[in-house]
Amino acid sequence: MTRLALCIAHGIHRGIDRGFTRRVTPVLLAALGVCAGAALLSTPALAQPCPDKNLMYWQAFPPGGESDLSARHQQLVLKKRCPATETVVQYKAGAGGALMWTTMNTLPGDGVTVVGVNLPHTVLQPMEGNVQYKTEDVTPVYWFHYTPDALVVPEQSPIKTFADFIRVAKAQPNKLNLAGSGLNSANHAAHERLNRDFGVKTTYVPYKGTGDLATAVLGAQVDGTMSYTAFAINNKGRVRALAVAMDRRHPLMPDVPTFKELGVDWVDGAFRGIGVPKSTPPEARKRLSDLWAALNADPEMKELAAKSGFELVNVGVDQMDAFMKQRVQVYTEVGRAMGLGKK
Repeated sequence: MTRLALCIAHGIHRGIDRGFTRRVTPVLLAALGVCAGAALLSTPALAQPCPDKNLMYWQAFPPGGESDLSARHQQLVLKKRCPATETVVQYKAGAGGALMWTTMNTLPGDGVTVVGVNLPHTVLQPMEGNVQYKTEDVTPVYWFHYTPDALVVPEQSPIKTFADFIRVAKAQPNKLNLAGSGLNSANHAAHERLNRDFGVKTTYVPYKGTGDLATAVLGAQVDGTMSYTAFAINNKGRVRALAVAMDRRHPLMPDVPTFKELGVDWVDGAFRGIGVPKSTPPEARKRLSDLWAALNADPEMKELAAKSGFELVNVGVDQMDAFMKQRVQVYTEVGRAMGLGKK
């Protein structure tokens, strides 16, 4: 086993958590960060050759959301590193990402076709039973970043603090509408947890993606959103974050408390990565994994991610089986707590 594999395995072993209580632990994220550094110093990722063809990068959500923004970051950095390579971003949005993930295995396994994939979406959606794919049908080759949950309201909202939010929610059950990206997604799971852990009743309003819900939130057509730190940071001045699901306060939002400070041990969010059609050969999967490791290691990518509220992580094909086994176990427990998988 390589040094990186040992490091990741140790980190995952320490990071195994208990369902809704701690679905993503700081220990696990720290392990991923430390292992990433070890990997990039000890492997040829930084010398990864450029693709010999243009990349076709499919998105499962509409333009304007976190997945799209991260793809544009990668497009920019890849163009700088490989001037002859174009990254063609295309969209097949619908059903909270399920439309794309249902059809991804019909795409060519040519080593230059990649699909944006998300956790916990690809575990929770199949548990509900209303999508046409299974978790094992999705083949991730690299998880590149993580975005913590955040409760956000429009800037013009009379709700100024989390205490205000709880007071209104308890006084008027089911009156507050919170937008989210998709059904049985990270946002949906976070909304259910918010209601459960704080003893309130609010209504979840699913949108195709963050790009779609942004208009509703910024125009105060909904009372707020159960979204991510990235949404709050990228719309600073137009929205107000009330709480974040982090171990410590976000450096770009130092005045926003964590859920831990508010009495609930909640550190969670969504992973984003790239997957490939199952017909993609192992050697092509490894090349893509190494390429994304090189992109994540680029100083410009680190700067872009930090400014946008993305937490970079590095899980490649060599660590994928162990990582997915642990995540599937955790999110299966989450799904059961949401009432999924009982049909």
